[in-house]
Amino acid sequence: MHFPNGVTGFYSSIDNKPNEIDENHFKSICFDLVRRNKGKLLKIDEENLTNNFLKVKVDMFNREIYVLLNAYYPFLALAATVEFQHISFIDDLVLSMYLMPFYKVLSKEELNEPLDIRNSKGKVSLENKNNLNSSELEQIFYWKPNTVGEVIFNFWD
Repeated sequence: MHFPNGVTGFYSSIDNKPNEIDENHFKSICFDLVRRNKGKLLKIDEENLTNNFLKVKVDMFNREIYVLLNAYYPFLALAATVEFQHISFIDDLVLSMYLMPFYKVLSKEELNEPLDIRNSKGKVSLENKNNLNSSELEQIFYWKPNTVGEVIFNFWD
């Protein structure tokens, strides 16, 4: 997975501030998803003060599923549980197929890919492909995430 600049929500200057995703469009897609599949929309989290993603909880196919969208890039994930600093990512082929025309739906395997953080002679570096800015790298080295998913969908303040 290649990390684009700003995916974490942190930036070092106004010049490299990432664009924000259209929240209303995301909600509209989730409403349509629920309606088409005879599900229920259980909750829309509008407050994302400590996280960098939008979260919608749905009841689909007799189970509760979280639909997560990075607030800056069209990266979407599905999860069974979302708790502070822990997300249990899942795959769902039916939901993914519906959402793929709108977003890049990341698989459980992609999201659980380990980060390659190296410390050599006192210098810490992220070896995963990235265009992250210095503020984002500082946050990664501070919060010490273990996986790609923990970077793309984070609870950093």
